[in-house]
Amino acid sequence: MSRLLKEAMLVCILLWVFGGQAMADSLSDAQRAYYAGDYAKAAALFTPLAKKGNVPAQYNLGVLYENGEGVHQDYKEAAKWYKMVAEQGNAKAQTRIALMYIDGKNFSQDYKEAVKWLRQAAELGHASIQYILGVRHDNGLGVPKNYIEAVRWYRMAAQQGDARAQSNMGVMYEKGLGVPRDYYEAVDWYRMAAEQGNATAQRNLGVMYANGDGVSQDYILAYMWAHIAITNAADNEDKNKSEQLLKSVAVELSVGQIVEALELEKKYTANNYKVPRD
Repeated sequence: MSRLLKEAMLVCILLWVFGGQAMADSLSDAQRAYYAGDYAKAAALFTPLAKKGNVPAQYNLGVLYENGEGVHQDYKEAAKWYKMVAEQGNAKAQTRIALMYIDGKNFSQDYKEAVKWLRQAAELGHASIQYILGVRHDNGLGVPKNYIEAVRWYRMAAQQGDARAQSNMGVMYEKGLGVPRDYYEAVDWYRMAAEQGNATAQRNLGVMYANGDGVSQDYILAYMWAHIAITNAADNEDKNKSEQLLKSVAVELSVGQIVEALELEKKYTANNYKVPRD
């Protein structure tokens, strides 16, 4: 190899290295501007990077256009950038497009198309998207209602530790939707979610103890889980349901037993809702 050719190759390598570093620095500057709330500066920095094919810049530029931050709100422009990223297998962008179809932003409201994009994201292994896809099959949103398919997606998410999916798996087994009814299996899934602080699962676990389904009937534990669920309730509706359970269980208990349930709650709470070890 001639000396001239070697020098030319070295120049190309240096340009590539320093060019890549300059792009990385610009991306960092853009991200800092965004988190500082200087959206106009962020948009100005993301735009040239996005046009050069930088995936994080393309995605973030889509977010800016969708929200109208630093630029005029433009759903068409947002969708353009999201699609560039989504077609490269980016789950966040695929989810954003799905939500735009659900909300009717830029596109006519189209649940079927939304589910198509959600499925692509879910198949990449993202638990939160798998859960959402399970909900859509569970309720027939954009797809025919299909409990077997709902269970399939819930299970994938649940096995990755998604508490909402674990709670819903409990419901499917308790009611026999998409799976044979199995109270013992339902209790196992409820317990997994309850131990992560999921209020719905905590209340449902209380119901199982109150009814003696999948566990020995135990009003003290039923009261305890209902009381814990009230504390962790996501909203007033959730809280009211748990309060109703608490009242229905309380009539079965003496004052001393209620005190025992509350003492047990302290142990469970201190042990992250797991069975306390003395």
